[in-house]
Amino acid sequence: MKASELVLAPDGTLYHIRLQSSTLADKVLLVGDPARVNMFKEIFDAIEYESDNREIHALTGTYHGVRMTALSTGMGCDNIDIVLTELDAALHVEQGRWTDACSRCLQMVRIGTSGSLQEEIDCGSHVAAAYAIGLDGLMNYYREWDTPLPAMEEALGSHMAFPTPVARPYCVQGSQRLLEQVGRGMHHGITATAPGFYGPQGRTVRLHPSLEGLNERLASFRWEGIPVTNLEMETSAIYGFSHLLGHEALTACLIIANRPRGTFLNDYHHEMRQLVGTVVERLAV
Repeated sequence: MKASELVLAPDGTLYHIRLQSSTLADKVLLVGDPARVNMFKEIFDAIEYESDNREIHALTGTYHGVRMTALSTGMGCDNIDIVLTELDAALHVEQGRWTDACSRCLQMVRIGTSGSLQEEIDCGSHVAAAYAIGLDGLMNYYREWDTPLPAMEEALGSHMAFPTPVARPYCVQGSQRLLEQVGRGMHHGITATAPGFYGPQGRTVRLHPSLEGLNERLASFRWEGIPVTNLEMETSAIYGFSHLLGHEALTACLIIANRPRGTFLNDYHHEMRQLVGTVVERLAV
Protein backbone atom coordinates (compact mmCIF):
# COMPACT_ATOMS: atom_id res chain seq x y z
CA MET A 1 0.00 0.00 0.00
CA LYS A 2 1.39 3.40 -0.95
CA ALA A 3 2.43 5.65 1.92
CA SER A 4 -0.01 8.31 0.71
CA GLU A 5 -3.00 5.90 0.92
CA LEU A 6 -2.82 4.77 4.55
CA VAL A 7 -0.83 7.47 6.29
CA LEU A 8 1.25 6.76 9.39
CA ALA A 9 2.84 9.04 11.97
CA PRO A 10 6.66 8.87 12.44
CA ASP A 11 6.22 6.47 15.38
CA GLY A 12 4.24 3.99 13.24
CA THR A 13 0.82 4.79 14.71
CA LEU A 14 -2.13 5.69 12.50
CA TYR A 15 -1.69 9.30 11.45
CA HIS A 16 -4.87 10.79 12.94
CA ILE A 17 -5.90 8.50 15.79
CA ARG A 18 -2.31 7.79 16.97
CA LEU A 19 -3.18 4.23 17.90
CA GLN A 20 -1.80 0.87 16.83
CA SER A 21 -2.85 -2.71 17.38
CA SER A 22 -1.11 -3.02 20.76
CA THR A 23 -2.63 0.17 22.21
CA LEU A 24 -6.17 -0.36 20.90
CA ALA A 25 -8.61 -2.37 23.02
CA ASP A 26 -11.40 -4.45 21.48
CA LYS A 27 -14.02 -2.44 23.38
CA VAL A 28 -14.09 1.15 22.13
CA LEU A 29 -16.03 4.08 23.54
CA LEU A 30 -16.52 6.86 20.98
CA VAL A 31 -17.33 10.43 22.02
CA GLY A 32 -17.40 13.60 19.96
CA ASP A 33 -15.84 16.07 22.38
CA PRO A 34 -12.09 15.56 23.10
CA ALA A 35 -12.59 16.94 26.61
CA ARG A 36 -15.16 14.23 27.34
CA VAL A 37 -12.42 11.59 27.21
CA ASN A 38 -11.21 12.95 30.55
CA MET A 39 -14.35 11.52 32.16
CA PHE A 40 -12.94 8.04 31.58
CA LYS A 41 -9.85 8.90 33.62
CA GLU A 42 -12.18 9.11 36.62
CA ILE A 43 -13.86 5.79 35.75
CA PHE A 44 -11.05 3.51 34.57
CA ASP A 45 -9.11 1.65 37.26
CA ALA A 46 -5.80 2.05 35.41
CA ILE A 47 -4.51 3.95 32.36
CA GLU A 48 -1.95 2.34 30.05
CA TYR A 49 -1.87 4.66 27.03
CA GLU A 50 -2.91 8.20 26.09
CA SER A 51 -2.47 10.36 23.00
CA ASP A 52 -3.85 13.70 21.87
CA ASN A 53 -3.86 14.81 18.24
CA ARG A 54 -6.09 17.61 16.94
CA GLU A 55 -9.67 16.75 17.96
CA ILE A 56 -8.78 13.09 18.52
CA HIS A 57 -7.98 12.22 22.14
CA ALA A 58 -7.29 8.53 22.82
CA LEU A 59 -7.17 6.78 26.19
CA THR A 60 -6.71 3.05 26.79
CA GLY A 61 -7.16 1.56 30.24
CA THR A 62 -9.04 -1.04 32.24
CA TYR A 63 -12.34 -1.07 34.08
CA HIS A 64 -12.85 -3.96 36.52
CA GLY A 65 -10.18 -5.86 34.61
CA VAL A 66 -11.75 -5.24 31.18
CA ARG A 67 -9.58 -3.38 28.68
CA MET A 68 -11.21 -0.42 26.91
CA THR A 69 -10.23 2.47 24.65
CA ALA A 70 -12.00 5.82 24.88
CA LEU A 71 -11.61 7.92 21.74
CA SER A 72 -12.95 11.28 20.61
CA THR A 73 -13.95 11.66 16.99
CA GLY A 74 -14.85 15.32 16.65
CA MET A 75 -18.13 16.22 14.96
CA GLY A 76 -19.60 14.87 11.75
CA CYS A 77 -19.42 11.91 9.38
CA ASP A 78 -16.31 13.25 7.66
CA ASN A 79 -14.43 12.67 10.92
CA ILE A 80 -16.02 9.24 11.29
CA ASP A 81 -14.65 8.32 7.85
CA ILE A 82 -11.15 8.97 9.23
CA VAL A 83 -11.59 7.45 12.69
CA LEU A 84 -13.39 4.23 11.70
CA THR A 85 -11.06 3.57 8.76
CA GLU A 86 -8.01 4.01 10.99
CA LEU A 87 -9.44 1.99 13.88
CA ASP A 88 -9.89 -0.95 11.56
CA ALA A 89 -6.50 -0.36 9.94
CA ALA A 90 -4.82 -0.33 13.36
CA LEU A 91 -5.74 -3.99 13.68
CA HIS A 92 -3.90 -4.76 10.44
CA VAL A 93 -0.70 -2.69 10.72
CA GLU A 94 2.26 -4.29 12.46
CA GLN A 95 5.60 -2.45 12.55
CA GLY A 96 4.52 -0.26 9.67
CA ARG A 97 3.46 -3.18 7.47
CA TRP A 98 -0.03 -4.32 6.48
CA THR A 99 -1.18 -7.79 7.43
CA ASP A 100 -4.49 -9.52 6.71
CA ALA A 101 -3.93 -11.94 9.58
CA CYS A 102 -6.36 -10.40 12.09
CA SER A 103 -9.51 -11.88 13.58
CA ARG A 104 -10.27 -9.11 16.08
CA CYS A 105 -13.77 -7.65 16.15
CA LEU A 106 -14.23 -4.24 17.74
CA GLN A 107 -17.26 -3.53 19.92
CA MET A 108 -17.84 0.21 19.58
CA VAL A 109 -20.34 2.33 21.48
CA ARG A 110 -20.80 5.97 20.60
CA ILE A 111 -21.86 8.02 23.63
CA GLY A 112 -23.20 11.28 22.28
CA THR A 113 -25.74 14.05 22.46
CA SER A 114 -28.74 14.36 20.21
CA GLY A 115 -32.03 16.11 19.55
CA SER A 116 -35.33 14.27 19.97
CA LEU A 117 -37.82 14.27 17.10
CA GLN A 118 -40.58 12.82 19.28
CA GLU A 119 -42.36 15.17 21.68
CA GLU A 120 -42.67 12.52 24.39
CA ILE A 121 -38.87 11.88 24.57
CA ASP A 122 -37.79 14.59 27.00
CA CYS A 123 -34.41 16.24 27.45
CA GLY A 124 -32.31 14.07 29.74
CA SER A 125 -33.61 10.83 28.20
CA HIS A 126 -31.33 8.11 26.79
CA VAL A 127 -31.90 6.78 23.26
CA ALA A 128 -30.21 3.68 21.80
CA ALA A 129 -30.20 3.38 18.00
CA ALA A 130 -31.51 0.10 16.61
CA TYR A 131 -31.13 1.51 13.08
CA ALA A 132 -29.54 4.53 11.46
CA ILE A 133 -30.64 6.65 8.51
CA GLY A 134 -27.74 8.33 6.76
CA LEU A 135 -28.70 11.70 5.27
CA ASP A 136 -24.96 12.35 4.82
CA GLY A 137 -24.43 10.11 1.78
CA LEU A 138 -20.95 9.02 2.97
CA MET A 139 -21.26 5.28 2.45
CA ASN A 140 -22.27 5.80 -1.19
CA TYR A 141 -18.64 6.76 -1.86
CA TYR A 142 -17.51 3.17 -1.15
CA ARG A 143 -17.74 0.52 -3.87
CA GLU A 144 -18.24 -2.18 -1.25
CA TRP A 145 -21.44 -0.59 0.04
CA ASP A 146 -24.06 -3.26 -0.47
CA THR A 147 -27.30 -1.49 0.55
CA PRO A 148 -28.05 -3.88 3.45
CA LEU A 149 -31.65 -2.68 3.93
CA PRO A 150 -33.03 -1.94 0.44
CA ALA A 151 -36.67 -2.27 1.49
CA MET A 152 -36.17 0.23 4.31
CA GLU A 153 -34.42 2.63 1.92
CA GLU A 154 -37.24 2.33 -0.58
CA ALA A 155 -39.87 2.96 2.10
CA LEU A 156 -37.92 5.94 3.40
CA GLY A 157 -37.54 7.40 -0.10
CA SER A 158 -41.27 7.14 -0.76
CA HIS A 159 -42.11 8.64 2.61
CA MET A 160 -39.64 11.53 2.47
CA ALA A 161 -39.83 12.35 -1.28
CA PHE A 162 -36.34 13.84 -1.24
CA PRO A 163 -35.46 16.11 -4.17
CA THR A 164 -32.60 14.87 -6.34
CA PRO A 165 -30.00 17.56 -5.37
CA VAL A 166 -29.51 16.10 -1.87
CA ALA A 167 -27.40 13.03 -1.08
CA ARG A 168 -29.11 9.67 -1.48
CA PRO A 169 -30.05 8.42 2.01
CA TYR A 170 -28.97 4.98 3.21
CA CYS A 171 -30.15 2.74 6.05
CA VAL A 172 -28.18 0.35 8.23
CA GLN A 173 -28.80 -1.65 11.39
CA GLY A 174 -26.71 -1.48 14.54
CA SER A 175 -25.58 -4.40 16.68
CA GLN A 176 -28.56 -6.24 18.14
CA ARG A 177 -26.31 -7.78 20.77
CA LEU A 178 -25.03 -4.39 21.97
CA LEU A 179 -28.56 -2.96 21.82
CA GLU A 180 -29.71 -5.62 24.26
CA GLN A 181 -26.58 -5.47 26.41
CA VAL A 182 -25.93 -1.73 26.63
CA GLY A 183 -29.25 -0.19 25.56
CA ARG A 184 -31.61 -1.97 27.92
CA GLY A 185 -34.03 0.40 29.62
CA MET A 186 -33.35 3.16 27.10
CA HIS A 187 -35.67 4.37 24.35
CA HIS A 188 -34.99 2.27 21.23
CA GLY A 189 -35.48 3.82 17.83
CA ILE A 190 -34.07 4.91 14.50
CA THR A 191 -31.41 7.59 14.65
CA ALA A 192 -31.18 9.93 11.67
CA THR A 193 -27.73 11.31 10.88
CA ALA A 194 -27.44 14.72 9.20
CA PRO A 195 -24.40 16.19 7.39
CA GLY A 196 -24.59 19.40 9.44
CA PHE A 197 -26.16 21.07 12.46
CA TYR A 198 -28.21 23.95 11.09
CA GLY A 199 -29.85 23.67 7.64
CA PRO A 200 -29.41 19.87 7.40
CA GLN A 201 -31.29 19.54 10.71
CA GLY A 202 -34.05 21.95 9.70
CA ARG A 203 -32.74 25.00 11.60
CA THR A 204 -33.07 28.54 10.29
CA VAL A 205 -30.66 31.27 11.38
CA ARG A 206 -29.99 33.59 8.40
CA LEU A 207 -30.15 30.84 5.79
CA HIS A 208 -33.17 28.63 5.26
CA PRO A 209 -33.19 24.81 4.90
CA SER A 210 -34.11 23.55 1.44
CA LEU A 211 -36.01 20.54 2.80
CA GLU A 212 -39.14 22.01 4.34
CA GLY A 213 -40.71 19.95 7.11
CA LEU A 214 -37.67 17.64 7.28
CA ASN A 215 -37.97 16.90 10.99
CA GLU A 216 -41.72 16.35 10.88
CA ARG A 217 -41.41 13.95 7.94
CA LEU A 218 -38.63 12.02 9.67
CA ALA A 219 -40.61 11.88 12.91
CA SER A 220 -43.59 10.32 11.13
CA PHE A 221 -41.56 7.55 9.44
CA ARG A 222 -41.76 4.03 10.88
CA TRP A 223 -39.86 0.87 10.00
CA GLU A 224 -41.30 -2.35 11.41
CA GLY A 225 -43.17 -0.15 13.89
CA ILE A 226 -39.97 1.60 15.07
CA PRO A 227 -40.01 5.43 14.89
CA VAL A 228 -37.24 7.87 14.04
CA THR A 229 -36.49 9.04 17.55
CA ASN A 230 -33.63 11.48 17.18
CA LEU A 231 -31.32 13.41 14.87
CA GLU A 232 -27.52 13.75 15.21
CA MET A 233 -24.32 13.76 13.09
CA GLU A 234 -22.29 10.52 13.35
CA THR A 235 -24.23 7.27 13.81
CA SER A 236 -24.97 6.27 10.20
CA ALA A 237 -21.28 6.30 9.27
CA ILE A 238 -20.30 4.34 12.39
CA TYR A 239 -22.90 1.69 11.60
CA GLY A 240 -22.02 1.70 7.90
CA PHE A 241 -18.30 1.09 8.41
CA SER A 242 -18.98 -1.49 11.12
CA HIS A 243 -21.26 -3.36 8.71
CA LEU A 244 -18.65 -3.40 5.95
CA LEU A 245 -15.61 -4.13 8.12
CA GLY A 246 -17.10 -6.78 10.43
CA HIS A 247 -17.33 -4.87 13.70
CA GLU A 248 -20.20 -4.25 16.13
CA ALA A 249 -21.53 -0.78 16.90
CA LEU A 250 -24.20 0.94 18.94
CA THR A 251 -25.02 4.59 19.60
CA ALA A 252 -26.42 5.65 22.97
CA CYS A 253 -27.37 9.31 23.04
CA LEU A 254 -28.33 11.74 25.77
CA ILE A 255 -31.21 13.88 24.52
CA ILE A 256 -30.33 17.54 25.07
CA ALA A 257 -32.91 19.10 22.71
CA ASN A 258 -36.55 18.37 22.06
CA ARG A 259 -37.19 19.73 18.58
CA PRO A 260 -41.03 19.58 18.61
CA ARG A 261 -41.14 21.44 21.93
CA GLY A 262 -38.23 23.76 21.12
CA THR A 263 -36.46 23.03 24.42
CA PHE A 264 -32.72 22.67 25.06
CA LEU A 265 -30.64 21.38 27.98
CA ASN A 266 -27.51 23.53 27.89
CA ASP A 267 -25.91 22.24 31.11
CA TYR A 268 -25.80 18.47 30.87
CA HIS A 269 -22.45 17.47 32.43
CA HIS A 270 -24.09 15.49 35.26
CA GLU A 271 -26.47 13.66 32.89
CA MET A 272 -23.62 12.83 30.50
CA ARG A 273 -21.50 11.52 33.36
CA GLN A 274 -24.36 9.19 34.31
CA LEU A 275 -24.71 7.89 30.74
CA VAL A 276 -20.96 7.34 30.40
CA GLY A 277 -20.90 5.37 33.65
CA THR A 278 -23.88 3.25 32.57
CA VAL A 279 -22.34 2.39 29.19
CA VAL A 280 -18.93 1.51 30.65
CA GLU A 281 -20.51 -0.70 33.32
CA ARG A 282 -22.64 -2.59 30.79
CA LEU A 283 -19.94 -2.90 28.15
CA ALA A 284 -17.60 -4.46 30.70
CA VAL A 285 -19.88 -7.48 31.14
